[in-house]
This record gives sequence, structure tokens and C-alpha cells, in this order.
Amino acid sequence: MEPLRGAALLLLVAAAVCWAQQDQGCTCAKNKRTTNCIGNATGCWCTSVGSEVSVRCDTLTSKCLLMKAEMAGLKKAGRKEKPKHAYVDNDGIYDPDCENSGNFKARQCNGTSCWCVNTAGARRTEKSDTDLQCSELVRTSWIIIETKHSERSTAVDASLLKDIIKNAFKERYSLNPEYITDVVYEKPYITIELKQNVSQKSAKSVDISDVAYYFEKDVKGDSLIQSGTLQINVSEEPLKFDQALIYYVDEKPPEFSMKRLTAGVIAVIVVVILAIVAGIIVLVITRRRRGKYEKAEAKEMNEMQRELNP
Repeated sequence: MEPLRGAALLLLVAAAVCWAQQDQGCTCAKNKRTTNCIGNATGCWCTSVGSEVSVRCDTLTSKCLLMKAEMAGLKKAGRKEKPKHAYVDNDGIYDPDCENSGNFKARQCNGTSCWCVNTAGARRTEKSDTDLQCSELVRTSWIIIETKHSERSTAVDASLLKDIIKNAFKERYSLNPEYITDVVYEKPYITIELKQNVSQKSAKSVDISDVAYYFEKDVKGDSLIQSGTLQINVSEEPLKFDQALIYYVDEKPPEFSMKRLTAGVIAVIVVVILAIVAGIIVLVITRRRRGKYEKAEAKEMNEMQRELNP
């Protein structure tokens, strides 16, 4: 009987181990925009919405897959098509083409035009036709985040701010603090600089462009992470951000031309040119009138002299 009991016990243990190793349902802690989540011995894996790419849930999802998921959500919501000439004053969100790795493809298109992007998905060339070729995906190695905090009852201790932000970014975004190279405070503005070149980034390191995107979403109140919102405390008071502006610096300079001038700048140039042309016209007319006046005056003087000297 003892051998039978031992064998039965071993079978029960083996069954329990097999059951534990079977795929279980889970929640993607680092990305809300996922579906079909499966947990196993290697962790929680989910399918990113809008694509068939499986993502790990213990680290940040790439910006390209996040943007694609957001666009899929907008399409599903059934928003009305915008008028033909409606536009956004910047490129903003678009439905990107992503590699299987989650990285942006170097060339992005919207059906009628194409452009080249950097590793952060930001456009770095003029928009062209579909024949455009992008030879490489240029890396964004330096990101500058300009943000502003709301009114506070206590002052911000600038000497502590850098370490506080480093710790907060490490805890929430899994960013190695060495990639935060500087934090500058000029009330109420905070500038955070992130630098990460290819040689510095390991296979397990999160990308600074993904971190910047997650932070931007947190500031806008559209957090991508399941566990609450970004919490940064300074002098025992929460530091709340009102806005975030992201600047990208690539390893190679962008390839923009004069076409990138905004409508406002173009309008100013046109006004200045018109003012110069108008000034020239007024000067020419004035000189002509003055010439006619001088000729008429000389003629009258000659006639007066003839009358005095018959």
C-alpha cells in the first residue's frame, strides 16, 4: 500500500506542477492597450491591440505599437470623417507601420504621401509621394522634455529634484537613472534631458523615446500603465504636471527645407516684402513729382526774367 500511496502522491504533485505551468490569464501591468493575455513561467504576455505582435508586460511597449493601438481604438470608436481641408497643426498621432520587433519602419505613409521618421516615430523629412525611399531608421539619441508644474503651496527644492525624478522614472518606467543626464528647474518649468546612444542601450534597456511617450501620456491623463498614475512628491507635496513638450535630437540632422516654414512665418515674410515694394513705389512716385515740380518752377522763372528784360 505504501508504494501505491507514494506513486499517487507523485502523480498529484506532477499534475499540480503541470497545472501551474499551463497558460493562465493575467493583466498587462505596463500596457492597457492589449488583449489575449496569457501568463506562464516566463511572465505575462499579451497581444498589442491593432496588431498581432505579442508583447511582454513587465516592461514598456514600444511607441510604434502604442500609437497603432491608439489608432485602432479611434477607428473602433467610429469617429466621423473630418472635412477634406481639416488638419492638425502638427503631425500628432498617426497609424504607423511597425516592424515585428515593435520598432518604427523608416518610411511611413498615409496612402497619398510618405515621409521618413526617426526611432521615436517623429517625421524628419518633408512629405513626398509614395516613391520616397528611406535608407535607414535614424536613431533618436537625445530627448528633451519640457514640462510645467501646477501651483503649489510649498516651494520646489531644485537640489533634490533631479534625484527624485530619476527615482520616479526608474520605478514607473524602468528607466536606468544613468540615461537622465540633466534636470533643470526654473519655476514653474522643468527640463528633463534623456540621452541614450546605441552602445549604451542593452537588449533589456527600455528606449528613451518609449519613456518620453509614456510620460507624455501620464501628463495628459491618458496613462498606459495599469497601476494608477504618475506620483512624484517633493517636500511631501505631489508635483503635478500641466503640460509636456518633447524635443527630439537625432544622430543625423533632419532633412527639412523651406517648405517646413509655418503659415505665420510665411505671412510675415510676405508682409515685409510687400512693405518694401510699396516703399520703393512711393519713393519713385515722389521723385517723379518732385522732378516735374522743379521743371515747372524753372520754366516760370525763365518767363518772369523775360518779362523783366524785354
